[in-house]
Amino acid sequence: MGKVVLVTGVARQLGARFAERIRRQPGVDLVVGVDVEPAGRRPFPSGDPQGQAPPAEYVFAPADLRRPAIARVLAEYAVDTVVHLNVSATSPAAVGRAAVKEINVIGSMQLLGACQQSSTVRRLVVKSTTGVYGSTPRDPAVFGEQTQPKTLPSGGFAKDAAEVEGYVRGFGRRRPDVAVCVLRFANIVGPGADTPLSEYFTLPVLPTVLGYDPRLQFVHEDDAVEVLRLATLDPAAAEAPDTAPDTTGTRNTGTFNVAGEGVLLLSQCARRLGRPTVPMLLPALGWVAALARQTRVSDFSAEQIGLLMHGRVVDTTALREVFGYQPRFTTPEAFADFAAGQSRGLLPPERLTAVTDRLAALLRHDLPATGDRS
Repeated sequence: MGKVVLVTGVARQLGARFAERIRRQPGVDLVVGVDVEPAGRRPFPSGDPQGQAPPAEYVFAPADLRRPAIARVLAEYAVDTVVHLNVSATSPAAVGRAAVKEINVIGSMQLLGACQQSSTVRRLVVKSTTGVYGSTPRDPAVFGEQTQPKTLPSGGFAKDAAEVEGYVRGFGRRRPDVAVCVLRFANIVGPGADTPLSEYFTLPVLPTVLGYDPRLQFVHEDDAVEVLRLATLDPAAAEAPDTAPDTTGTRNTGTFNVAGEGVLLLSQCARRLGRPTVPMLLPALGWVAALARQTRVSDFSAEQIGLLMHGRVVDTTALREVFGYQPRFTTPEAFADFAAGQSRGLLPPERLTAVTDRLAALLRHDLPATGDRS
């Protein structure tokens, strides 16, 4: 019998895409999608246009992870692989921050408790975020998986993810027979991205913090789905299907940073989108953020303001050398694909580039003259 994969958070774009992808993998017999409500559109076409093997069966199991019912779902379908994608900064339904925190933290605790009691679960994959490292002026230039944050996140999605990772580590100690993989994703972008930062970049004018131009990293949604697929499958089993693999020793077990190579400055992102920036003093930006949340224009959290001040860059050596995956999209390429799907900004990108080049040329021309006068 093949794998039975349970995927949480299928009402979101990433969860729906991943469930569709994993059900087409050889060796997967059943995919169980779990969420409070199904996705707005059916993400699973009935046929396979590429002529490959027919997709595995898909079952949607409506369940609130905050309730003990998830244990019955695991037992009913004899789930052996759990992919937990229901840790997110936002919710598909219009709920407040308190409800989102309950879904992230309490829901994860219930799911881990059910996995601990299950006799069939052998693999757990958890979606996390590089936000667990925080964003402070005392941060190192690059975060590795073992780097401890200077200051723990004080609230928001980053704090939720840090708490969930703590519960996952406790689960791993109690169930050493289960292979656990934690994936810390940088900001996910792409044509279908639905994250708070992607909402920020859709604003006609981008408010920024005066005096700051942070370094940002991105991961393309296609790379995110592929990393989740590899983490779900067992390479040892694929290489030696006739043997019983030691799931705790496979290469896709552990904690990994996931991001495209390279970085972009916030000012570069704005130019690529053709959107002007409005530098503000920090208190004024806080007022704008509060107004954006009240009007539901954008989920402008204090955590995001910290990112827009200090940025964050992570090391992805372990992803390439241990996990065995090189992202197809670099950070600039991932953001370019995101920008291509956005509406044209107030200022055409080529005009912004021309103005920037002109200013740089004037500076180069003036500097020697200034030196001569001195």
